[in-house]
This record gives sequence, structure tokens and C-alpha cells, in this order.
Amino acid sequence: MLKDAPIGVFDSGVGGLSVLDEIHQLLPHESLLYVADCGHIPYGEKTPAFILQRSRLVAGFFRSQGAKAFVIACNTATVAAVADLRQDFPDWPLVGMEPAVKPAAAATRSGVVGVLATTGTLQSAKFAALLDRFATDVRVITQPCPGLVELIETGDLTSPALRQLLQGYIEPLLSAGCDTIILGCTHYPFLKPLLAQMLPPSVILIDTGAAVARQLKHLLGQRDLLATGSPSPAQFWTSGDLDHLRNILPTLWKYPSIVRLFGA
Repeated sequence: MLKDAPIGVFDSGVGGLSVLDEIHQLLPHESLLYVADCGHIPYGEKTPAFILQRSRLVAGFFRSQGAKAFVIACNTATVAAVADLRQDFPDWPLVGMEPAVKPAAAATRSGVVGVLATTGTLQSAKFAALLDRFATDVRVITQPCPGLVELIETGDLTSPALRQLLQGYIEPLLSAGCDTIILGCTHYPFLKPLLAQMLPPSVILIDTGAAVARQLKHLLGQRDLLATGSPSPAQFWTSGDLDHLRNILPTLWKYPSIVRLFGA
């Protein structure tokens, strides 16, 4: 692997751009590749076998592009695929996502933590293990959020439909006394401005994008793979509608980019 080789970042859609931005902020010299599997969104309702198949396709594509590391910027895909991919590519720095149960349990003052996530994440054994490990002294209220990813994918982050759907998901958490809410999907950090209008100021929002960027930096540093030169513009691929990604990308990514179709 070369120091100036790119980093591959993958999500079911545009949600992983929230992680991509954290990586860009922490590692500004790195060249970034991003695949949005928009043609198969949402992953939260797909089978683990299907998600693993898609993840392997993207991993193979990033290898063909010479990527020096792979970030699964999707909680659902991490649950379904990260263990298998680490076996497939033992020589490859690979970072996945997981809901921030540990920092949320440490942050709560009321002892009640809410989790907004996809059905796939909340039903996973990995999420159950996180609760067993870090949430034994707090009450965790889980809220599946069907339909939320699809609305975020439209790029309209202030629509009445989005606000109405989101209100229905946060009301049970507030009624239960949650003072800390985990954003358990990489799409959801884009809702922070809207949530700030809808939640009491005392409610803490926690996501894991910054932690993923730090872990990536750690793994690259261990292998002496941190880039030091000028990065190439970020390159994007989508398995969905190319014009749609081109239209909404400027809302979610403020830097120069190249967009292509992912045909796998």
C-alpha cells in the first residue's frame, strides 16, 4: 500500500457523507473514494446475506481502485458484513460503525437513553451485545425509524413530511425521559439542525462519525500510511440515479467532487 493511495468509504446511500466529512476534517491530506449504493436503499429492511453480497462487491471495487483502507460508513452494513470482510481482507485497515452506546451511557443524567436507528441495526446481535456490555446501569429506549433514510436521501432536510415523521419517532423517547439520544444511522447526523428545533436544549445528541475518523487515523498511523501531500478531489459513485446524486451532493458535501455510476 502507498501513503498517497485513496481511502474507500461506503454506505447504502448518502448518509455516510456525514462520516466522510469527519474523515476529511481530521485527515485533510487523504484522497477519498465514496460509493453510495442508492439503487438498493434502504439496507435496514434488507437481509444480512444481501447486504454482505453488496458490501463484498464494493470492497472488491475499492481494492481494484487501489484503496489503502475501507470504511463501512453504515451501521446496518457493519452489522451484516464487517466480520466477513475482515476475514476476506486481513491485510486491509477496515473500520466499521456501531451505535454509540458507551458514550451515551456515560453522558446521560436521567439514566434513560434513546436510540434512533434502522430496524436491521436494532435487531442485530451486535447491538444486543453493546447493550449488555455498556448499558447495564441505564434504561435504553430503542426506536426504529422506517422511512427516515428515504426522506433524507431526497436531500430536502426541512420538509414537512420529514419533520412529521421525525416528530413521531422522538416523542416516545422524550415521553420516556430520555436526555441523551444516539443517532444510530449515518444518515441521521444530517438531521441535527432540525432536531435542534424539535428537542429541548438539555437533550444530548451522540453519533460516531468523529470516532470512526479517529480510529481510521490510528490504523493508518500504525501502518505508516498517513498521506502528507495534496489530495485529489473526492470521487463518488452511485448505483442509483446519477443525476439525483449530482443534484443533492452540493447540499451534503461542500468540496470539489467527481460523480460516476457504480455499475456492479
